[in-house]
Amino acid sequence: MDMTPREYQQYVQRKMKKSPLGKDVCLAFLVGGAICALGQAVLDGWMSLGLPKEDAGTATSCSLVALSSLLTGLNLYNKLARFGGAGTLVPITGFSNAVTSPALDFKSED
Repeated sequence: MDMTPREYQQYVQRKMKKSPLGKDVCLAFLVGGAICALGQAVLDGWMSLGLPKEDAGTATSCSLVALSSLLTGLNLYNKLARFGGAGTLVPITGFSNAVTSPALDFKSED
């Protein structure tokens, strides 16, 4: 089967699954918002324990990184990412996932 690049592009366009853009945007918004709401709840929790706002912010960042790493290690963050798409790229949790995933892959390969 010999095709020109243009014919190949047309073939790919015909076979490509259409993305439900509205659904994807809504899920990303909801999941990203839920992660941010969780972060706010953790911050409020640290502040209610008596930490000053700056220290509570640091503790919240550490808590979210630890939680994201744990979820990545349990393979739950990837499931959440498949469901929520770009909503899981909230900076601190996405960073933690991006650092933890290669470390786990390296460990599993010895």
